[in-house]
Amino acid sequence: MKILIPGGSGQVGTILARAFHAAGHEVVVLSRSPRPAPWRVVAWDPAVLGAWADEFNGVTAVINLAGRSVNCRYTAANRRDILQSRVTSTTAVGAAIARATAPPPVWLQASTATIYAHRFDAANDETTGQIGGAERDVPASWHFSIEVAQAWERACMAAAVPHTRRVLMRSAITMSPDRRGIFDTLLGLVRRGLGGQAADGRQFISWIHDQDFIRAVQFLIGNASISGPVNLAAPNPLPNAEFMQALRAAWGAPVGLPSARWMLAVGAYVLRTETELVLKSRRVVPGHLTALSFKFTFPTWPEAAVDLCRRWRDTR
Repeated sequence: MKILIPGGSGQVGTILARAFHAAGHEVVVLSRSPRPAPWRVVAWDPAVLGAWADEFNGVTAVINLAGRSVNCRYTAANRRDILQSRVTSTTAVGAAIARATAPPPVWLQASTATIYAHRFDAANDETTGQIGGAERDVPASWHFSIEVAQAWERACMAAAVPHTRRVLMRSAITMSPDRRGIFDTLLGLVRRGLGGQAADGRQFISWIHDQDFIRAVQFLIGNASISGPVNLAAPNPLPNAEFMQALRAAWGAPVGLPSARWMLAVGAYVLRTETELVLKSRRVVPGHLTALSFKFTFPTWPEAAVDLCRRWRDTR
């Protein structure tokens, strides 16, 4: 296979590129700032349909991950950049596919599980899940992430690509032992004795083990019956308090200091990020993958945490 990954220089893109490359497939990453890699990396500017668009001819699959990170303060300027980077890059991918003489049969478009409502009462699947934005008991800034996710998906579905199947990957947090990833950050708290619950610990964490994420992407590429929104999340989300307890147990840390809501607000301000990343309850389940009999290697967090801790130690 030939796999094209616009915006594939980040953590998730590297996870996928590494896996496809190791399996013997041809991998091409489109990046604004190309760096040396075991696979080919091509410079692109989504604002201009340039020579990079030729890479779309004859590829097996396009996996678009492009967009500025949301791990920042939601200032007016940052909001504009986050939204524009996603819409512009997705529109550019659609235009390149439309121009291709041999268009890819499938386009996997990054989206996010954050599109669903902040809730505790029931899980969100693709059919019955509640799209967020109307919640009254959350900060107004949380609605921005949902607006971005919806605009991202609309840009994909608006593209005139009649010969290309489109899948909207509503991904939960991808957990891998890579440096500077989310798991690395959480484990860092545990290792320092700070890995207790955040606020009251009731908020659900939806997650997916990196190996299951890779396998799910391969499954989506190979199954021509799948299109539209698909939740890429393990089938067993759990409250923050239980999540952190299982991570401490996997590492062998007896205690972890909890973080009060005000402490999280101060920490987010200092780190120039948003408390939404920690406090929003993302109770998301993989309805479509489950219905299609996709088998998760790591369906529950305790076993996933043990594997990730082992691999983290092995790589250090």
